[in-house]
Amino acid sequence: MNNNVNYGAYEAVIGLEVHAELKTKTKIFCSCKTDFGAPPNTQCCPVCAGLPGALPVLNEKVIDLAVLASLALNCEINGFCIHDRKNYFYPDLPKAYQISQLDLPVAENGYIDITSDKVEKRIGIERIHIEEDAGKLVHSEGATLIDLNRCGVPLIEIVSKPDMRTAAEAAAYLEKLRSILLFTGVSDCKMNEGSLRCDVNVSIRKKGDTGFGIRTEIKNINSVAYTAKAIDYEIKRQIELVEGGMAVERETRRYDEKKGITTLMRKKESAEDYRYFTDPDLPPFSISEERISRIRSSMPILPDERAKGFTKLFGLAEGDAKRLASSPDTADYFEAAAAMTDYPKILASLMLCELPVISADEDQALSIPHRNIADLCNLQGSGKINSSVSKSVLREMLETCENPHIIVKEKGLMQIDDPEIILSAVKKVFAENQKAISDYQNGKTAAAKSLVGRVMGATGGRANPTTVARLVEDELKKIN
Repeated sequence: MNNNVNYGAYEAVIGLEVHAELKTKTKIFCSCKTDFGAPPNTQCCPVCAGLPGALPVLNEKVIDLAVLASLALNCEINGFCIHDRKNYFYPDLPKAYQISQLDLPVAENGYIDITSDKVEKRIGIERIHIEEDAGKLVHSEGATLIDLNRCGVPLIEIVSKPDMRTAAEAAAYLEKLRSILLFTGVSDCKMNEGSLRCDVNVSIRKKGDTGFGIRTEIKNINSVAYTAKAIDYEIKRQIELVEGGMAVERETRRYDEKKGITTLMRKKESAEDYRYFTDPDLPPFSISEERISRIRSSMPILPDERAKGFTKLFGLAEGDAKRLASSPDTADYFEAAAAMTDYPKILASLMLCELPVISADEDQALSIPHRNIADLCNLQGSGKINSSVSKSVLREMLETCENPHIIVKEKGLMQIDDPEIILSAVKKVFAENQKAISDYQNGKTAAAKSLVGRVMGATGGRANPTTVARLVEDELKKIN
């Protein structure tokens, strides 16, 4: 960061274009499968390979999922839609055009409510349209290969309004959007597999200005964290250009994950460069009110409502409830286990704070049977084991799938509540740690916590922590 640059004089204007692969069994305009990871070029046909004379036929499931997403994102559905050809040349686009939508998309004028830095904000959605995905280039030593399996996989592109001002807001928007798409079943949103990809538009302006600066687009970012990092870097880069007397140019850039910078891909195109025109091979399609009503009636409970339910039913803090409701798998798991315990707050703490530390694999973390994790909460909540022991038991449960009652019994982990046994351990620790006692007498109050920790260690973490703290305090007062 350049100390001579006045970064605080500027604000960013940020918009996201999110491409989500739809959860259909077949492609948007043909009957080829959409399975991820199939051998190269085994899921393509004359239609998605762009062979002359092959005609596309619209997959009706694509419209249903696009409408479902549009309703979940508070959009206005267009009753009449057309397909447009977006013309450009690239090796992974065999037809030399992409079938998309320009003037009459599926939906417009929606919004998402986000929370960033404890501030709520509404982010507008400009439009949602359907389109086909391109193929994939595979770069190997001395050659670039083309895999057409992804050609024709159905996408929705969700274009936000330029309402975000920070990388944190953009990350919150992307997380919320991902959560909604997961809950509705519109997309599996596996960013590591490319089923959710993000293009970021960034410009800067002086604080207080209302106009827009020259924007750059950062293409195909495949994680929330990288999206935030790319935005932060690009904001800084543009401010330094302007402060240095140079102009920001309209460019398409990529984010280099290893270097943490954005680099130039090409000069930015405009809509005119793509020479859009209505696709002559596909008729317009209508979306009836009856169809919209049918899809609306099948709408699942969305994450915000799920979080409110957790707060109301289980007394969870709003932030914890929102985190538990961020994915359907986590929300379903919590709800099922919470029904089996009187201590839902302990369950929330284990799921949010302890399980992610033990295992970064969410599927593995949620593999513990509901009954087992509920029993662990009951053991801790009733005082039969303390929180320290609970953590170690949870780790073993994840490794062995054993019930916590069996683990606690076999390893003798029941909490020690007898004050006489704990006092004996306290006196032994005091006798072996005269320096800590001397430090406490000299005003170093942190020494008391050190002694508590040593007593807990001496009892294998089984002593009642509250009783330990009280007895340590009592013994220190006697010495003084």
